[in-house]
Amino acid sequence: MRRGCGTLPARGRGPNGATAEEPAVQAVRVGGAAREPADAERTSRLLLPRVSRTFALGIKLLPPRLEPPVRIGYLLCRIADTIEDDLGLTPERKSVLLDMFLAAFDDARVADEFALSVAELTASDDYLELVAASAGVLELYGALDAPARAILRRWIVEMVGGMRDFVLRHPRGIRIATLAELREYCYYVAGTVGHLLTELWHEHSLAVGDATYARLLEDCEPFGEALQIVNILKDVAWDAERENAIYIPADLLAAQGSSHAMILDAGRRDANRRALDPVIAAANEDVERALRYIEALPATAMRVRLFCVLPILFAIATLRELAQTDRMLIPGGGVKIERSEVRSIVIAGSTSTLTNRSLRWLAERVRKRPFTIAGA
Repeated sequence: MRRGCGTLPARGRGPNGATAEEPAVQAVRVGGAAREPADAERTSRLLLPRVSRTFALGIKLLPPRLEPPVRIGYLLCRIADTIEDDLGLTPERKSVLLDMFLAAFDDARVADEFALSVAELTASDDYLELVAASAGVLELYGALDAPARAILRRWIVEMVGGMRDFVLRHPRGIRIATLAELREYCYYVAGTVGHLLTELWHEHSLAVGDATYARLLEDCEPFGEALQIVNILKDVAWDAERENAIYIPADLLAAQGSSHAMILDAGRRDANRRALDPVIAAANEDVERALRYIEALPATAMRVRLFCVLPILFAIATLRELAQTDRMLIPGGGVKIERSEVRSIVIAGSTSTLTNRSLRWLAERVRKRPFTIAGA
């Protein structure tokens, strides 16, 4: 699922994945050739907004000690995600490549070999370049301090193990059977990211002490999973048509007289829309816990709070739209919020981190109707 790591990325780029402001990135050389650390650093910074502009925006807001491990950790997660999603690979080959990816954490030669797997992939140019640059990203990982490396390794290993299991469990394309299985999937691809980030906050932010860390652990999984479930809901048609994956549970569809095979059937659209209601309810529950997660962060961790606030506000706005449409069930359709609202949320979000009261006010305002600021 090329949304990966619980983000809400924008799809669609220009030729070769570049925009007028972002020149096409030359992949880091592989095959044992020497790489300059500065080149790998530059490549990672240029690739980040191309695989998720939303996440790239948030990472820039983080304190200097947190920006590198979060950026590198996110790119590593997206590399694994690209392998999981690729429609040209057999499940067995995906399993081999995911195992190779984990082995590459300890062996530069394996990292170079893994990067060559880009020739087998059918992803867009942005993701192909990311995989081609994976050896350089892993070198940046190796340059992190030991605690950060341990955190990233622990949770990326957990994530990749879950991805591998789901790939082999659903060899003809993921077809989620129950809400419990959907929860399991979201834990592996997004709940793990909630843990990864929370441990980094604890390790590298003086504002997140032991008591705060213990409180954050109560809601760190829903914090990540909320974003994933919202992405699943808004991209039902995309996933079914483009990625051969259906995440809406089969038992919810069956209860409404429908099925995975009829998920985009115009004659079953009303039934399919009703089947989404329990998933939307689950997303709203996770969003509420995600807000509690942010509220537990002290005001002195303002930049971390802002990093967390923006994607949750985008998720709330998307859930508002999901509640009143069936566009996600129309072939070629999907749900997104307007760019003017995105810009307005970014502007207002910079002040909503100051107090929990202002955070709740903005969250409720976004939940009720589109939020726009004049001139945004």
